[in-house]
Order: sequence, then structure tokens, then C-alpha cells
Amino acid sequence: MNTSRIKSDHDALYASMDELRRLVQADVAENAGALFAELKKIDATIKLHLAIEDRMLYPALANASDPQVAAIGKRFQHEMGGLATAYGDFAAHWNTAARIAADPRDFSRQLGTMLDALHARIQHEDRELLPLAESL
Repeated sequence: MNTSRIKSDHDALYASMDELRRLVQADVAENAGALFAELKKIDATIKLHLAIEDRMLYPALANASDPQVAAIGKRFQHEMGGLATAYGDFAAHWNTAARIAADPRDFSRQLGTMLDALHARIQHEDRELLPLAESL
């Protein structure tokens, strides 16, 4: 399976996460507009990325002749559901620049937690899931 699109999405997500961290370190309230714009960008990438995984990656793994590969794919898909829900809740709460500016400390804390979870997930996919998919 060709995973180049998934890897490209991962690179875009890493770049957005770095930009969000940079903006938070500079000043959340002052950069609320830029933070919100970057959140919209990362949100679009995540939604498209999840659709690609659901339509292509997970079905390819589920149909693998090796039952262990299929089981790993199902595990990853199940784990992603929890992270996708948490991310959706985060995005729904911080849905305007004004809301971000109004509570910079809580935004910063929640964003850090979310970015750490996304970063860990992407690294895990890069190390374990994508090599399996590429072997199909």
C-alpha cells in the first residue's frame, strides 16, 4: 500500500503543531487570531487524514492475509476513536479567537495536552502502523 499521502499529512500536522507551540510561547492572548487560524488548518488536515485512514488504510489492514496485521489495524482504529473524540471536544470548545483570548491559561494547558497526544499518535503510526501497511 502506498502511504505517501498519510506521511504527507503527518508532516503537515507536525508543522502545524510546531506553529501552535510557537504562537503559545510568544503570547496566547496576542496571537489568538493566528492560533485560531492554525487550529482551523490543523482541523481540516485531521478530518481529511481520518477519512483516508477509514476508507483506505484500515480496510487494507483488515483484509490482510496475516491475522496479526489485521488485529493491529483494528487496535489502531479503535485507539484512534478515543483521540478523535477528545480532539473534537477540544476543537468545539476553542471555536473562536475570542474564546482563546479570554482564557489563555486554560487554552494553553488543553492545547499542550492535545498536541502531546497527537504527536504520540503520529509517531506510533509512523513506527508501527505504516510499515505494516507498506508491506501489503
